Amino acid sequence: MFHLQSLELVHWDYCQRVSLPLDASIITIAGPNGSGKTTLLDAMRTLLGLKCSSPRDYKTYARHAGANIAWLRAVVDNQAQTRQTSSRPFAKRLLYSDQVTLACRIERNGGDWQRRYMVVEGDASIEQLSATPDKDLGLMGIEAWGRVLSAAGLSPAIAKVLSLEQGQTDRLCEFSPRELLRLVFDVFGDQEVLNHYDTAREHQQQLGREMAQAEHELDHSKAQLAELQSRVSNYQNWQHKVQEQERLATEVVPVLEWHGQRQKLTERSREQRRQRQHHRQALAERARQNAQLLELLEVRSQADAHASQLLQERDAAAVQRDSTRDFERPLEDLFKRETELLALVDKESDAEALTAHLQTLHTQEEGLQARHSATLQKRELAAQALSALEGKNTPPHPEDARRLRQRLQAQKIGHRFLAEVVEVRDEHWRAAIEGVLRPLRWMVLLEKADDVAQADSIASADRYRHYITAPGDNVPQADAASLLAQVRFDAKLPRWLIQQLQNLRCVADPSEGRKTSGSWITPQAYSFDGRGARSVWVEPRDHQFGAAALIARRDAVERDLRKLDAELGPLTQELLALKRQIKDCQKSLEGHSAAEELARRNDEFSAARQALPGAKQARVAAAQHWQTLDKAYGDAKTRHQQTDTQYRQLEQTLRQKNQDADRLVAELLQTRKQQTANIDTSNHRRRQIPEKWRTAEVLQSLVKTYQNDTQARLRLQSVHEELQLDTWEKDATVEERYRRMEVLVREQGYSLGDHQAKNAQAGIAVHNARESYIEVLRSTVRRYRKNIQELGELAGVAVNADLPVLENEDSVLAQAGLKVHFNFDGKGSIGLNDGEASGGQQVIKSLILLVALLKDDETASGGFVFIDEPFAHLDVRNIQLVGHFLRSTQAQYVLTTPITHNLEVFEPAEITLITSKKPKNARWAPPIAVAKRRTPVDKAA
Repeated sequence: MFHLQSLELVHWDYCQRVSLPLDASIITIAGPNGSGKTTLLDAMRTLLGLKCSSPRDYKTYARHAGANIAWLRAVVDNQAQTRQTSSRPFAKRLLYSDQVTLACRIERNGGDWQRRYMVVEGDASIEQLSATPDKDLGLMGIEAWGRVLSAAGLSPAIAKVLSLEQGQTDRLCEFSPRELLRLVFDVFGDQEVLNHYDTAREHQQQLGREMAQAEHELDHSKAQLAELQSRVSNYQNWQHKVQEQERLATEVVPVLEWHGQRQKLTERSREQRRQRQHHRQALAERARQNAQLLELLEVRSQADAHASQLLQERDAAAVQRDSTRDFERPLEDLFKRETELLALVDKESDAEALTAHLQTLHTQEEGLQARHSATLQKRELAAQALSALEGKNTPPHPEDARRLRQRLQAQKIGHRFLAEVVEVRDEHWRAAIEGVLRPLRWMVLLEKADDVAQADSIASADRYRHYITAPGDNVPQADAASLLAQVRFDAKLPRWLIQQLQNLRCVADPSEGRKTSGSWITPQAYSFDGRGARSVWVEPRDHQFGAAALIARRDAVERDLRKLDAELGPLTQELLALKRQIKDCQKSLEGHSAAEELARRNDEFSAARQALPGAKQARVAAAQHWQTLDKAYGDAKTRHQQTDTQYRQLEQTLRQKNQDADRLVAELLQTRKQQTANIDTSNHRRRQIPEKWRTAEVLQSLVKTYQNDTQARLRLQSVHEELQLDTWEKDATVEERYRRMEVLVREQGYSLGDHQAKNAQAGIAVHNARESYIEVLRSTVRRYRKNIQELGELAGVAVNADLPVLENEDSVLAQAGLKVHFNFDGKGSIGLNDGEASGGQQVIKSLILLVALLKDDETASGGFVFIDEPFAHLDVRNIQLVGHFLRSTQAQYVLTTPITHNLEVFEPAEITLITSKKPKNARWAPPIAVAKRRTPVDKAA
């Protein structure tokens, strides 16, 4: 560090111009209070860029002078500390002379004062400086000036020491160990390095906070990006929906509609070809059936003629049979009369036996009469039934059906019974059809659905036991193997009845039916359903469906009449014989003799016995002949009826087929016209559709996706509803915003990652560097301890310091402190400020601590120190101790002291500056007196 050699003041406070020598180790400024001692110190402080003693500043002193410019100039030494030129204090300013001039120009700048500093080589006067242009002087501000002096050895920490005000000389010994250690580090430049480390750490922490904030911002940006992505997805979905809606409306639906119509037209064309082919086949079949109808007509005529011939022959045989029976009957009566008389002859002698016999005959008569009456009643019923069938086309209705029809007709409710709409196609399956439909014969088929409620009311009131059904479905084409194929209906049927007949399979016998699954029925009406098999046989007299049923009923009634007539004749003969026997018994009881009658009529009875076998044989032969003819007539009549039924059915079939054929021809013509028109329309629409929309691949893809135009319309409606009801993003800029945000997030991520990596590397580097610098700190503490120990020896004080624990930990460095112990006169160790030291000892402790800070090494000067009134409140002995210590150091001291009678305060000074108070009416203060102590060299001279 440099030393002050001279000081010159111009217009500083009340000093007009003062030049003071300072080329000594100890300079004492003495004078009365208010004579300007502190003013001189503040001039040096201002020149060195330090703070003045509060509350003064350089502007106060410049205003007191009343001039526009004030100058402060000092000449300092610039000698090398070592053999190297670079060790000169101002070598960094490229000043290599032994002396350097430091100057401060204070000038009025408007309403304020401004100071500018300069450093020039050699001893330059104020006039030379004033004549030199500012650009050559290198004027600088206070901050640049502080850096120049710091480079010359005047560190900020020493500057703080030089700024100690009056009465604060012993302030260093009042520092705590931690404050003292910080001061040591500050003076030796280590604190600045530590501060740099702290700054770097704070910077890293700040970077960490900024990166945390950046991470938060990145997360926020990511959230915004996710929201934008969702909005982009929503916007893209909206675009897709709009495009799909437009494509469906303009392309898909029209194309699929045209394609569907083309397919329907193709199918209709195929169907028309099938219908034309079927029509041709039907024409051929109709021609064949016409020929068959003619054959059946011929066969029916022949059967009718044969039946008529057999009827005539049967009637002739019946006459012959009746004549032989009439011839036989008297002979048989005579034979029976003879037998009765013979039986009566045996009982005439015994009245009781005759009476018992009479009673037996009466009993037999009663039984026989009852049988005769029952048979006669049955015949009357059969005759009535036959009479009821006369003139009818169908079998009669039951009473409940007739009653219900009357009420329905009264309400004008159109209806038909099931029995009226059924026609058996194949008589082979009549028994099966009659058996299956017998429970449903009188089911009511209403013509209008609106009449159901009223019909239900009527049927409920009449307690009608059969079904009332609404209009059903048309009977479809039946499976040939089903019972539905064997019957024809002239009205619509309930769907369940159609399904029932469709599911009932026709089989030849039960064994064949058991081999199949499902329901079945045989021609003999033996039926099977899921519950089991049973017979549903219906007697021919109870058949109901069609004209053949009426014929079957009439034949059955006629057979019944013939059977009853055959039973009634013998019963009548037997009853007449019993009556005769009863009459004979009654006559015998009255006295009539049977033997007399036998004798009287013996010849008659004898002739009858002889003629009876021949008459019986003739009657039997005639009866057998009649039976043969009757059987042949019955067979012929049956064949005639069958042939007639076949003829009528075939005739009805042909009539229906002719009607169907005529209707089919008309429909074919109409369909062909419509098909031609539809094809023209389709071709016109095809020309309106772009070719690329109707290629095979496109059509196949559309059909695979939508199936048909109906599904495409449903999809179009669904898309339209979604666009109308859902919330959609429609802002087209959202995609660009998303791309920008994506780039921003990516850049933020890259930047954050790079900064995190760099900050981590910097943290490791700072930690490692401070770890290495800890040893420098330990070296600084050891050097300071050495300095205070050496200065203590010079002052006759034993000084020791405890080395602090220094580790690369913030808490350890923050708690570290330098504990210094002093031992005055062998009285024991005392600390910095433990209250055991005297006032002089406090000053010596502070000076030791202070000078140790200024001592760079063993050979270098200790710099200079400003001490304002260091001897205040000290006795003579302590003043001598302080003076001795000051002389023993190599530092330059500028001391102040008031005028006192104690000459010991002046004893250590080599130069004494005597200040005086400014007279009351004087403009400037008196000149400063200079007293210089003569050295041994001066005395010898």
